Order: sequence, then structure tokens, then C-alpha cells
Amino acid sequence: MKKEYYRVFSKLYERAAQEMAKDCQGFIKKGSKILDLGCGSAIAAKAFQDVFQAKIIGVDIIDRRIFPIPFKLIDGVFLPFPEKSFDTVLISYVLHHSQDPIALLKEAKKVVIDKILIYEDIPEGIFSDFICQLHGFVFNKFFQNSEDDFNFKTENEWKKIFENLGLNIIFKKKVSFFPKKILFVLKSSAGT
Repeated sequence: MKKEYYRVFSKLYERAAQEMAKDCQGFIKKGSKILDLGCGSAIAAKAFQDVFQAKIIGVDIIDRRIFPIPFKLIDGVFLPFPEKSFDTVLISYVLHHSQDPIALLKEAKKVVIDKILIYEDIPEGIFSDFICQLHGFVFNKFFQNSEDDFNFKTENEWKKIFENLGLNIIFKKKVSFFPKKILFVLKSSAGT
């Protein structure tokens, strides 16, 4: 059922992925090596691969790809790659599903050379908070078959986490206001 869902809504997701790639134009060089952490259907990975002529690898805890990009299963925390393996790490609407988003960010920081690009839903405001809660419930119920909590955080909570991990926000963009969604572009602090 999960892959069929992505196929049914693929055109909608493909348009969104093209917009995401457009948002990131100034931050990814052509031919970059990109890790799509939590790649899901691989729709975003395919868009980034095409737009940036990138070498892309997807990882996730379950294989739900509808595009045949290179892929590895992960345990949700550890990334099985050497340090500084990727020019860019893309984390697209994934951290709120992670049981330990801080550990996952530490792993992303370890394997990245240049930038970490994060898209996240932000539960600020009654409507955005409701949509985040609904999204978390529906995803856990129908995609994960799980009762696990989700980790939606406010913009300020993410900023504090990034700061504590030695990740500087070099760019930030609201990509949607209702519900609130933000693109964070991060770079590791010097000496970390």
C-alpha cells in the first residue's frame, strides 16, 4: 500500500520536489554527491539528481522507493558511511519522524563535507500545530504501523539544537506558512 500511495500522488510530490530543488540552487554544485537521509519514495532524490546532475544515495529504515536510486537500509540512527563522504546531506521532512533526531543530525554532520539541507514542518500557530499532529498520527498509523511519538519542534527549538551541535544556519526560508514549513541550510562551525 505504501508504494502505491506514492505512485498515486507522485505528480504532486514531483512538483514539490522540483520546487525544493529550486530552493536549493545556490547551495548545491553540479555533480555533487548527495545523501538523501530518509529518502522515502525517492521522488525528491530523483529531482535533485536530475537538477544537479548529482550522484545521489538514499537511505531509510524501510525501502519505499518508486525511483531506482542507489539505496541502503539504515537503523534510523547510524549512517554506514565514512566521515566526509557527501558534499551535501538532504533531510526532507524526516527529523520529526526520527526517534532520536539529535543523533541523526550528529551522523549527518559526520558524513557531510559542505552543507546539510533540512526541510521541516514547524508546529507554530494553531493551524500548523494541528496539521503537524494530524500528519504525525496518519504517517505513524498507515506508514509505520507504529504508536511512536513524533518529534515536531518549533523554529527556536531547532535553532537551539543546531547551535548545540555546532551547526550554523547560513540560510533559512519559509517555504509554506499554513502549515509552517522551513528550509534550513546548515554548515558545520569551524573546528567542529
